[in-house]
Amino acid sequence: MAPLAPPATAGFPRRAFLAASAGLALLAAGCTAGSSGTPEVSTQEADRLAEQVTVQEAVVAAYAAATTADPALALSDLAAQAGEQLDRLRAAAPSSTSPAASSSAPPSPPPGGDVRTWLREQVAGAAASHAAACVQQTGARAALLGAVAAGLRGHEAALA
Repeated sequence: MAPLAPPATAGFPRRAFLAASAGLALLAAGCTAGSSGTPEVSTQEADRLAEQVTVQEAVVAAYAAATTADPALALSDLAAQAGEQLDRLRAAAPSSTSPAASSSAPPSPPPGGDVRTWLREQVAGAAASHAAACVQQTGARAALLGAVAAGLRGHEAALA
């Protein structure tokens, strides 16, 4: 019987090398821009994503309305995050080119009501809308909507 080779103790372990190689290959395959295997965005997907841009615009408007209604609320960080999420959604939506795509009146908190609770309800509704729309998208658009929905759930918890 042949003697067994002693285990390698120094250097880069083979398993780590194989795992890193596999991860790098997946990363390269998944992140190659302009590859011919990339599915085109269907008209329905584009329309659904444009609807979610409108939903996120309402969130940004709700933050602005809440800040106006109660300047004592410290909302600048959350409002900035909501704006960044809106920018990412606009960039991903092929048909969303204008910054003011929604024609509805901006939301406003009820007079004399609890502004924080109202804002939390607005954010929760948008998070639910993004999460529901996520399953109707594919690839990066689905991931983006999922990430935005999760981020808004974090906003909802911070506003509680």
